[in-house]
Amino acid sequence: MPQLKRRPAPAPVAPRGGGLVAAAASLLALALLPACTSTTLDTAGLGIAKTYAYQPERYPVHGIDVSKFQGDVNWAAARHAGVAFAWLKATEGGDRVDDNFASNWRGAAAAGIPRGAYHFFYHCRSGKEQAEWFIRNVPKDPTALPPVLDVEWTPDSPTCTRRMPRKELIAEMKAFLDTVEGYYGVRPIIYAPIDVHRDRLVGAFPKHEFWLRAVKDHPNNVYEDRDFRFWQWTATGAVPGVAGDVDRNAFAGSTADWQRWLKAHRPG
Repeated sequence: MPQLKRRPAPAPVAPRGGGLVAAAASLLALALLPACTSTTLDTAGLGIAKTYAYQPERYPVHGIDVSKFQGDVNWAAARHAGVAFAWLKATEGGDRVDDNFASNWRGAAAAGIPRGAYHFFYHCRSGKEQAEWFIRNVPKDPTALPPVLDVEWTPDSPTCTRRMPRKELIAEMKAFLDTVEGYYGVRPIIYAPIDVHRDRLVGAFPKHEFWLRAVKDHPNNVYEDRDFRFWQWTATGAVPGVAGDVDRNAFAGSTADWQRWLKAHRPG
């Protein structure tokens, strides 16, 4: 979910070039699940898929994440093909909004796809300032998925290539996460690729759920001491309704787990 068209990945279950999982039809009804007042979840009540080999198609619940680089998405077609959830790039740093965020936000909701917004972290602004920018641009919607903080290194950025030391990065991430949670009433998720996690985040944020990127192996084989709730498993997914490649993501749990997770992650 980078600022440039770099880090793509997972989407709904289906072989490359095909549609999505047949079982997806049953997942689509989940979009209409009622809100719940709980903002946290006892993850012991969910199955976290740790034992699968590199077989992401074995995970029953799949979704996508998109930005302006995917162009105009036909959300009805994506839902019909089995997209069970979507995260949409919303903001970056403290002064950028994704060109397609508003249309994606409306379109996914109209198609009945649970969707949430993600923020691309900028290492040359404070976490609090970035959180305030996200809040200014992302509606408070009780049907939305939890916000996501996407933290990546930015070696190709024209304005900021610095890498915060671990202590500073964790402090600025915490400022963002706490501010956003306080406003939306639900705990955000952290997206972290292998290098950022290895370099700075091992052991950090034990109370937050993680969305991990691993396109060549299972996350358990490439991340140290980290469970995951979402797995971004390819950068070159093919999904009806999206032109070109799109990130494909698997939820780490059963369809019943997905239902419980959705209910537990609605703001109070």
